[in-house]
Amino acid sequence: MSAIHSIDFLYTISGFAVGLLVGMTGVGGGALMTPLLILLFGINPAAAVGTDLFYAAVTKSAGGIVHGFNRTVDWRVVRRLATGSVPMTVVTTAALSLLDINGPATRQLIGAALAFTLFLTAATLVFRNAMTARYAARIGGLPEDRIALLTVVVGGVLGILVSISSVGAGAIGVTALVLLYPKLRTARIVGTDIVHAVPLALAAGIGHWFLGSIDWRIFLALILGSIPGILIGSYAAVRVPETALRIVLAVTLFAVATKLTFGLLPPGPNIVAAQSPH
Repeated sequence: MSAIHSIDFLYTISGFAVGLLVGMTGVGGGALMTPLLILLFGINPAAAVGTDLFYAAVTKSAGGIVHGFNRTVDWRVVRRLATGSVPMTVVTTAALSLLDINGPATRQLIGAALAFTLFLTAATLVFRNAMTARYAARIGGLPEDRIALLTVVVGGVLGILVSISSVGAGAIGVTALVLLYPKLRTARIVGTDIVHAVPLALAAGIGHWFLGSIDWRIFLALILGSIPGILIGSYAAVRVPETALRIVLAVTLFAVATKLTFGLLPPGPNIVAAQSPH
């Protein structure tokens, strides 16, 4: 087997593993895939983010279909989130277009945003139960119009974070939904979060496509593994306890964020260049 085929196979295995976790917990898409592409495979950070966004859009579409059939999606909440996230995604990618997408400043921006969002994601995974026990009843008891507005604001914040780092729509989005909608079952919150991530990741991915920061060869290899992974994970979502998975994910994300914080990104000359759509 050639070196290229071996690398493609590793991408496919990575896609399957991450897709499985996303289907079961709603967490782990960008939070695991983007750091994997950067730290393990040496991909340019901008290319890693852009490629992962399209990967997430397709992967979570498959998971969303399963959750739709299982009737574990609250479409009212999806609309509220998308009302905030999609416009902010457009604004954020437009701002990124003003920078050199492969330049050192953009690398530092993406690295810092990724590390921050990973730390935040890890914290929400660990302390979600404590936060919901303390605040869910209070926040969930707000008037319906206030809940709707806060949901749109949450969507806007997710739009910014995901457009820069491809991370945030999973653990952060799920935690926000648990706080805002404490009466929703966990499987329904996960399904709602996964479905909302589709237009969010697609809008951000299209923006990165125009920026020239997508590697289509890697994207196809990831998709070959991720679709069966998320289908299996989504089917098992209502059958597998997620507490242990959340703790393992949190520890992993904390370790990855620490590496990014201390500047352990691959050196510039050895990073695979982003591929332009042109």
